[in-house]
Amino acid sequence: MITGSIVALVTPMDREGNVDWECLSKLVDFHLQEGTHAIVAVGTSGEASTLKFETEHLQVIRQVVDQVNGRIPVIAGTGANSTHEAIDWTRAAKEVGADACLLVVPYYNKPTQEGLYLHYKAVAEAVAIPQILYNVPSRTVCDLKTETAVRLSKIPNIIGLKDATGDIARGKALIDQVAKDFAVYSGDDASALDLIALGGKGNISVTANVAPRLTSELCTAALAGDIVKAQEINTLLADLNKALFLETNPIPVKWALHELGLIQEGIRLPLTVLSEQYHEQVRQAMRVAGILPK
Repeated sequence: MITGSIVALVTPMDREGNVDWECLSKLVDFHLQEGTHAIVAVGTSGEASTLKFETEHLQVIRQVVDQVNGRIPVIAGTGANSTHEAIDWTRAAKEVGADACLLVVPYYNKPTQEGLYLHYKAVAEAVAIPQILYNVPSRTVCDLKTETAVRLSKIPNIIGLKDATGDIARGKALIDQVAKDFAVYSGDDASALDLIALGGKGNISVTANVAPRLTSELCTAALAGDIVKAQEINTLLADLNKALFLETNPIPVKWALHELGLIQEGIRLPLTVLSEQYHEQVRQAMRVAGILPK
């Protein structure tokens, strides 16, 4: 089972929006050094929706897999609102060596719960790789209901679910209804500790991009039952968890990484660089967390 701090890795770009492959390599090294437990390549934070599949999306996965070289798990974002496309992307990620895939709920076309069940079932049966469901209704305008997730948890290679609703009661209800080998992950940094304390297996995190060591230590402590230590770290990160969503993710987190000198300022349209009115608020949150000097 993949557990702990799982960074939803950004895809670094130059000012023209081209993928910065050298910087991607440096980011992977950064996470390996700082104790990140697993990496999601080309998820939401990785701007998967605007990357060209063959030359960018798949190449990012390949580069991360090759560089990590088995030291920690690499989870590839392969979700799509077309079932055959999700199958193709998941198959391609398996072929380049990903350890698992993360599949977002199909967006825009608003399938029924039965459609969601059959979509995920089809991908799982077509590609023999561990698969994690990703429910983020604030983006997809489609909600994977708990009862549907429970049905899907019984398919052998569907191994977990990323719950980005921030609804702790709902997350706990799912944890209570699935088998112990089915992992429920937080997809909401602000409430991740609460979910882990109730039986969640980790956090697929935006904040881990800029605070990998602290996020790793928080998850490790929470999973070990050391809630006091985890809460101390959570308090340090609380302002940052909020600041990184002042504008649409990954706008603030990419700006924060640029401020740290880890990436260039590039982001791809229709997303834009963080508005100047939020710069000091993000900086201050980073100072509170000890990432920038006070």
